Amino acid sequence: MPQADLSYSSEIQLDPRTILATIESVIASHDDTAGACKGRAHPLAQTHHKHVLLRVRLLDKPHRDEAFMQRLTDALGNAITPLIPPPAVLGIELGFLERNYASWSLPESPD
Repeated sequence: MPQADLSYSSEIQLDPRTILATIESVIASHDDTAGACKGRAHPLAQTHHKHVLLRVRLLDKPHRDEAFMQRLTDALGNAITPLIPPPAVLGIELGFLERNYASWSLPESPD
């Protein structure tokens, strides 16, 4: 289950839901074993220069080698760059979740 954190200067007019959905779609198109991408958007009121930073974390699997990670980085950049109004700087950081990462789905409470 990938994790995506999108931090950005709050003065940039973004549609974070569209960007997060695009990120999930790009990841799925490169790796059909990835599953749903848990995305979070963090508008930042205090920044130095207008910028957007995308950090994506994946489970470390054998097929996610350096070439895979570079292709995914390039695909994410190509897909979300048109969704960010200039002038701004886009940074993308891909990495792996910690070995001891765990996730639980919490069911909705009955009313």
